[in-house]
Amino acid sequence: MTTTARRAVFSGLALASTVAILAGCASAPESDDAAGGSSSDFVPCMVSDAGGFDDKSFNQLGYEGLTEAAETAGAEAKTVESADETVYDANLSNLADQGCGLIVTVGFALADATKTAAEANTGIDYATIDDASITADNVKPITFNTSEAAFLAGYAAASYSKTGTVGTFGGMQFPTVTIFMDGFADGVEYYNEQKSADVKVVGWDVPSQTGTFTGGFEAGTTAKQSAQTLIDQGADVILPVGGPIYQSAAEAIRDSGSDVVLVGADSDTYETDSANSDLFLTSVLKGIKQATNDVVTQSADGSFSNEPYVGTLENDGVGIAPFHDYEDKVDAGLQDELDAIKAGIIDGSIEVESPSALS
Repeated sequence: MTTTARRAVFSGLALASTVAILAGCASAPESDDAAGGSSSDFVPCMVSDAGGFDDKSFNQLGYEGLTEAAETAGAEAKTVESADETVYDANLSNLADQGCGLIVTVGFALADATKTAAEANTGIDYATIDDASITADNVKPITFNTSEAAFLAGYAAASYSKTGTVGTFGGMQFPTVTIFMDGFADGVEYYNEQKSADVKVVGWDVPSQTGTFTGGFEAGTTAKQSAQTLIDQGADVILPVGGPIYQSAAEAIRDSGSDVVLVGADSDTYETDSANSDLFLTSVLKGIKQATNDVVTQSADGSFSNEPYVGTLENDGVGIAPFHDYEDKVDAGLQDELDAIKAGIIDGSIEVESPSALS
């Protein structure tokens, strides 16, 4: 059976390292200035989801893109970090009252709150990262077709696995989470087809769209237990999808003493989390930082458009990270195989399709 997935991306994106994170406290929605020395009346703003700006993942990448663009524009950025979903509306209202010209919301979970805010503040530009559900003149969707990048990571994971079992689990069952899991499992299946192998995937079943989820995007006991369950099932490569939940997976691996590696999501986690870099085989990358930088720049110079942005292979919007410390531990021919798969995805000879693709 030919494995399917949508058009997406394999490219060596160089996503930036961790920077110091300055953010407001969401429980009492206040905002902090994220960049000083303003010489512009334009105020770019951002609200995180519950993962926070130090998640070493998509919130952090969005934050970095915002602050870099603000500095370039000579603007003073304002950010609010959300403690949980109960403060999304209040945080957005708080920023609108502070004269924000653009408000970027990070994560699918903020979709409803963003829609309400955009309808109430038609003079403010909004951009939604990982959501394409809002149709409005003042809202720009920013999404990423990550299934192909995850497809490549799944193929690499199957090639690397010594136990013949790999796994994945997510934070919440959102399309922006399960699109990673779909691509990962499909990449394993493609490896099996090409190599007449029988590598199993635990934690996610593509046909039934059922699997393991922690119920949130926070590191903690549930995330650690979810990872441990996959380890107990024999998985020696694990892809956690959901911001900081990977940190609990890393803890489970170290506590178990098992020879298990991780695949990062969103950022090159080898680069952003030096304490756990030795555990990362590779990462599935989303170009959130650059996309955010671009929309801030466009809003600042008056060229904002509500035309959806979709990160693809063609525009280098998604990809997979280098193997870093594992470069000498993967099969010698693996990179050539991945390059060929990449070319096949680009020319359409390898079809990639995920039920969770946002389009």
